Amino acid sequence: MSFWGHIGELRGHLTRSVIAIIIGGIIIGFNVNWIMDNVFFGPTRNDFFTFRVVNHYSRELLGHDSITLPGHFAVQQKKLFQQFNVMMAVSVFGGMVLAFPYIIWELWRFISPALHPKERKNSVFVINFVWILFMLGILCGYFLILPFAINFGLLFKISDSIVQLFDLSDYTTLFMQVVLGMGVVFLFPVIVYFLTMIGILTPKFMRTYRRHAVVLILVVAAIITPADVLSMIMAALPLLLLYEFSILMSAYTFKKVQQRKLEDAI
Repeated sequence: MSFWGHIGELRGHLTRSVIAIIIGGIIIGFNVNWIMDNVFFGPTRNDFFTFRVVNHYSRELLGHDSITLPGHFAVQQKKLFQQFNVMMAVSVFGGMVLAFPYIIWELWRFISPALHPKERKNSVFVINFVWILFMLGILCGYFLILPFAINFGLLFKISDSIVQLFDLSDYTTLFMQVVLGMGVVFLFPVIVYFLTMIGILTPKFMRTYRRHAVVLILVVAAIITPADVLSMIMAALPLLLLYEFSILMSAYTFKKVQQRKLEDAI
Protein backbone atom coordinates (compact mmCIF):
# COMPACT_ATOMS: atom_id res chain seq x y z
CA MET A 1 0.00 0.00 0.00
CA SER A 2 1.24 3.51 -0.83
CA PHE A 3 1.76 6.27 1.76
CA TRP A 4 -1.55 7.92 0.88
CA GLY A 5 -3.19 4.50 1.01
CA HIS A 6 -2.00 4.15 4.60
CA ILE A 7 -3.28 7.67 5.37
CA GLY A 8 -6.70 6.76 3.94
CA GLU A 9 -6.78 3.56 5.99
CA LEU A 10 -5.79 5.47 9.14
CA ARG A 11 -8.50 8.05 8.46
CA GLY A 12 -11.11 5.29 8.42
CA HIS A 13 -9.96 3.97 11.80
CA LEU A 14 -9.87 7.49 13.27
CA THR A 15 -13.35 8.23 11.94
CA ARG A 16 -14.79 5.10 13.56
CA SER A 17 -12.99 5.97 16.81
CA VAL A 18 -14.50 9.47 16.82
CA ILE A 19 -17.94 7.98 16.13
CA ALA A 20 -17.46 5.63 19.09
CA ILE A 21 -16.58 8.61 21.32
CA ILE A 22 -19.69 10.45 20.11
CA ILE A 23 -21.90 7.43 20.82
CA GLY A 24 -20.34 7.10 24.28
CA GLY A 25 -20.84 10.83 24.88
CA ILE A 26 -24.52 10.55 23.87
CA ILE A 27 -24.99 7.67 26.32
CA ILE A 28 -23.42 9.76 29.08
CA GLY A 29 -25.47 12.81 28.07
CA PHE A 30 -28.80 10.98 28.33
CA ASN A 31 -27.83 9.80 31.84
CA VAL A 32 -26.04 12.97 32.91
CA ASN A 33 -28.32 13.72 35.89
CA TRP A 34 -27.66 10.34 37.52
CA ILE A 35 -23.95 10.48 36.63
CA MET A 36 -23.52 13.97 38.09
CA ASP A 37 -25.26 13.05 41.35
CA ASN A 38 -23.77 9.58 41.87
CA VAL A 39 -20.42 9.61 40.05
CA PHE A 40 -19.24 13.17 39.48
CA PHE A 41 -20.12 14.44 42.97
CA GLY A 42 -19.79 11.02 44.63
CA PRO A 43 -16.40 11.75 46.28
CA THR A 44 -17.90 14.84 47.97
CA ARG A 45 -20.24 12.81 50.22
CA ASN A 46 -19.57 10.85 53.42
CA ASP A 47 -21.18 7.69 52.01
CA PHE A 48 -18.63 7.43 49.19
CA PHE A 49 -17.12 3.96 48.82
CA THR A 50 -13.56 5.00 49.76
CA PHE A 51 -14.71 6.83 52.90
CA ARG A 52 -16.88 3.88 53.98
CA VAL A 53 -13.98 1.44 53.60
CA VAL A 54 -11.55 3.68 55.50
CA ASN A 55 -14.06 4.34 58.29
CA HIS A 56 -14.93 0.65 58.55
CA TYR A 57 -11.35 -0.32 59.35
CA SER A 58 -10.87 2.83 61.41
CA ARG A 59 -13.77 1.86 63.69
CA GLU A 60 -12.27 -1.61 64.18
CA LEU A 61 -8.79 -0.29 64.98
CA LEU A 62 -9.45 3.10 66.61
CA GLY A 63 -13.07 2.90 67.63
CA HIS A 64 -14.19 5.92 65.61
CA ASP A 65 -14.42 7.24 62.05
CA SER A 66 -11.27 8.74 60.55
CA ILE A 67 -12.93 10.66 57.70
CA THR A 68 -16.02 12.81 58.08
CA LEU A 69 -16.60 15.56 55.54
CA PRO A 70 -17.75 18.72 57.29
CA GLY A 71 -21.16 19.98 56.18
CA HIS A 72 -22.51 20.10 52.64
CA PHE A 73 -20.28 20.40 49.59
CA ALA A 74 -21.81 23.52 48.06
CA VAL A 75 -21.02 24.13 44.39
CA GLN A 76 -22.01 27.40 42.78
CA GLN A 77 -22.60 28.42 39.18
CA LYS A 78 -21.03 31.76 38.28
CA LYS A 79 -21.71 31.92 34.54
CA LEU A 80 -24.92 31.55 32.57
CA PHE A 81 -23.92 28.53 30.45
CA GLN A 82 -21.56 26.96 32.99
CA GLN A 83 -23.74 23.91 33.67
CA PHE A 84 -24.13 23.29 29.93
CA ASN A 85 -20.36 23.52 29.41
CA VAL A 86 -19.74 21.13 32.29
CA MET A 87 -22.31 18.71 30.89
CA MET A 88 -20.52 18.75 27.52
CA ALA A 89 -17.13 18.25 29.16
CA VAL A 90 -18.42 15.34 31.26
CA SER A 91 -20.09 13.78 28.20
CA VAL A 92 -16.91 14.00 26.09
CA PHE A 93 -14.76 12.68 28.95
CA GLY A 94 -17.19 9.85 29.66
CA GLY A 95 -17.44 9.05 25.95
CA MET A 96 -13.65 8.76 25.72
CA VAL A 97 -13.53 6.43 28.72
CA LEU A 98 -16.33 4.22 27.38
CA ALA A 99 -14.86 4.12 23.87
CA PHE A 100 -11.21 3.68 24.90
CA PRO A 101 -11.14 -0.15 24.54
CA TYR A 102 -12.69 0.18 21.07
CA ILE A 103 -10.20 2.93 20.11
CA ILE A 104 -7.31 0.68 21.10
CA TRP A 105 -8.87 -2.15 19.08
CA GLU A 106 -9.07 0.13 16.01
CA LEU A 107 -5.42 1.02 16.52
CA TRP A 108 -4.54 -2.69 16.60
CA ARG A 109 -6.55 -3.27 13.40
CA PHE A 110 -4.48 -0.59 11.67
CA ILE A 111 -1.14 -1.97 12.87
CA SER A 112 -1.77 -5.74 12.75
CA PRO A 113 -1.50 -6.23 8.93
CA ALA A 114 2.16 -5.14 9.13
CA LEU A 115 3.02 -7.69 11.82
CA HIS A 116 4.25 -11.25 11.52
CA PRO A 117 1.93 -13.95 12.91
CA LYS A 118 4.03 -14.31 16.08
CA GLU A 119 4.15 -10.53 16.56
CA ARG A 120 0.41 -10.30 15.95
CA LYS A 121 -0.20 -12.89 18.65
CA ASN A 122 1.93 -10.95 21.15
CA SER A 123 0.34 -7.63 20.18
CA VAL A 124 -3.10 -8.89 21.26
CA PHE A 125 -1.78 -9.07 24.81
CA VAL A 126 -0.28 -5.58 24.55
CA ILE A 127 -3.50 -4.06 23.17
CA ASN A 128 -5.56 -5.51 26.01
CA PHE A 129 -2.89 -4.44 28.48
CA VAL A 130 -3.17 -0.82 27.27
CA TRP A 131 -6.87 -0.32 27.98
CA ILE A 132 -6.71 -2.31 31.22
CA LEU A 133 -3.90 -0.06 32.50
CA PHE A 134 -5.83 3.05 31.44
CA MET A 135 -8.95 1.89 33.29
CA LEU A 136 -6.90 1.03 36.37
CA GLY A 137 -5.46 4.54 36.32
CA ILE A 138 -8.95 6.03 36.03
CA LEU A 139 -10.17 3.96 38.99
CA CYS A 140 -7.07 4.81 41.02
CA GLY A 141 -7.57 8.52 40.45
CA TYR A 142 -11.29 8.36 41.20
CA PHE A 143 -11.30 6.10 44.27
CA LEU A 144 -7.86 6.75 45.79
CA ILE A 145 -6.65 10.27 45.04
CA LEU A 146 -9.69 12.45 44.38
CA PRO A 147 -11.57 11.65 47.64
CA PHE A 148 -8.56 12.44 49.83
CA ALA A 149 -7.84 15.62 47.86
CA ILE A 150 -11.41 16.79 48.45
CA ASN A 151 -11.22 15.78 52.12
CA PHE A 152 -8.04 17.81 52.59
CA GLY A 153 -9.54 20.83 50.82
CA LEU A 154 -12.63 20.77 53.03
CA LEU A 155 -10.77 20.28 56.31
CA PHE A 156 -8.05 22.87 55.70
CA LYS A 157 -9.18 26.19 57.19
CA ILE A 158 -7.27 29.30 58.12
CA SER A 159 -10.29 31.14 59.56
CA ASP A 160 -13.84 30.26 60.65
CA SER A 161 -15.04 33.46 58.98
CA ILE A 162 -14.42 31.99 55.52
CA VAL A 163 -17.43 30.32 53.90
CA GLN A 164 -16.50 27.43 51.63
CA LEU A 165 -18.26 27.80 48.29
CA PHE A 166 -16.77 25.99 45.32
CA ASP A 167 -16.94 26.94 41.68
CA LEU A 168 -18.41 24.32 39.34
CA SER A 169 -15.69 24.79 36.71
CA ASP A 170 -12.92 24.50 39.32
CA TYR A 171 -14.31 21.21 40.59
CA THR A 172 -14.68 19.93 37.02
CA THR A 173 -11.05 20.84 36.30
CA LEU A 174 -9.93 19.06 39.46
CA PHE A 175 -11.95 15.96 38.54
CA MET A 176 -10.57 15.77 34.99
CA GLN A 177 -7.03 16.59 36.06
CA VAL A 178 -6.82 13.84 38.67
CA VAL A 179 -8.86 11.08 37.02
CA LEU A 180 -7.72 11.52 33.41
CA GLY A 181 -4.17 12.35 34.50
CA MET A 182 -3.84 9.07 36.38
CA GLY A 183 -5.31 7.18 33.44
CA VAL A 184 -2.66 8.59 31.10
CA VAL A 185 0.23 8.14 33.55
CA PHE A 186 -0.69 4.49 34.08
CA LEU A 187 0.22 3.87 30.42
CA PHE A 188 3.90 4.25 31.34
CA PRO A 189 4.64 0.46 31.23
CA VAL A 190 3.36 0.39 27.64
CA ILE A 191 5.84 3.12 26.68
CA VAL A 192 8.60 1.19 28.45
CA TYR A 193 7.65 -1.95 26.51
CA PHE A 194 7.90 -0.27 23.10
CA LEU A 195 11.12 1.61 23.95
CA THR A 196 12.68 -1.67 25.08
CA MET A 197 11.47 -3.43 21.93
CA ILE A 198 13.24 -0.93 19.66
CA GLY A 199 16.40 -0.91 21.79
CA ILE A 200 16.23 2.61 23.25
CA LEU A 201 15.58 1.53 26.85
CA THR A 202 17.12 -1.25 28.94
CA PRO A 203 16.33 -2.59 32.42
CA LYS A 204 19.88 -1.72 33.49
CA PHE A 205 19.26 1.93 32.57
CA MET A 206 16.00 1.98 34.55
CA ARG A 207 17.67 0.47 37.63
CA THR A 208 20.64 2.82 37.40
CA TYR A 209 18.48 5.94 37.26
CA ARG A 210 15.86 4.78 39.76
CA ARG A 211 16.56 7.74 42.08
CA HIS A 212 16.11 10.20 39.24
CA ALA A 213 12.87 8.45 38.32
CA VAL A 214 11.58 8.87 41.89
CA VAL A 215 12.12 12.62 41.67
CA LEU A 216 10.38 12.73 38.27
CA ILE A 217 7.47 10.68 39.63
CA LEU A 218 7.03 13.16 42.50
CA VAL A 219 6.99 16.01 39.99
CA VAL A 220 4.36 14.25 37.87
CA ALA A 221 2.30 13.48 40.98
CA ALA A 222 2.44 17.16 41.97
CA ILE A 223 1.23 18.19 38.50
CA ILE A 224 -1.79 15.87 38.31
CA THR A 225 -2.94 16.47 41.89
CA PRO A 226 -3.98 19.59 43.83
CA ALA A 227 -1.45 21.58 45.82
CA ASP A 228 -1.38 19.39 48.93
CA VAL A 229 1.23 16.89 50.09
CA LEU A 230 -1.25 14.13 50.98
CA SER A 231 -2.70 13.91 47.47
CA MET A 232 0.77 14.00 45.94
CA ILE A 233 1.91 11.09 48.11
CA MET A 234 -1.27 9.13 47.35
CA ALA A 235 -0.58 9.59 43.63
CA ALA A 236 3.16 8.90 43.89
CA LEU A 237 2.82 5.53 45.65
CA PRO A 238 1.03 3.67 42.82
CA LEU A 239 3.33 5.36 40.30
CA LEU A 240 6.40 4.08 42.17
CA LEU A 241 4.93 0.56 42.13
CA LEU A 242 4.22 1.04 38.43
CA TYR A 243 7.86 1.99 37.83
CA GLU A 244 9.10 -1.16 39.57
CA PHE A 245 6.66 -3.21 37.51
CA SER A 246 7.96 -1.46 34.37
CA ILE A 247 11.50 -2.57 35.25
CA LEU A 248 10.35 -6.18 35.38
CA MET A 249 8.51 -5.76 32.07
CA SER A 250 11.58 -4.17 30.50
CA ALA A 251 13.79 -7.02 31.73
CA TYR A 252 11.39 -9.63 30.30
CA THR A 253 11.09 -7.78 26.97
CA PHE A 254 14.85 -7.17 26.74
CA LYS A 255 15.48 -10.88 27.25
CA LYS A 256 13.04 -11.73 24.46
CA VAL A 257 14.66 -9.21 22.11
CA GLN A 258 18.15 -10.58 22.80
CA GLN A 259 16.91 -14.13 22.26
CA ARG A 260 15.34 -13.14 18.94
CA LYS A 261 18.57 -11.47 17.78
CA LEU A 262 20.51 -14.61 18.69
CA GLU A 263 18.08 -16.79 16.73
CA ASP A 264 18.35 -14.49 13.71
CA ALA A 265 22.13 -14.58 13.92
CA ILE A 266 22.10 -18.37 14.01
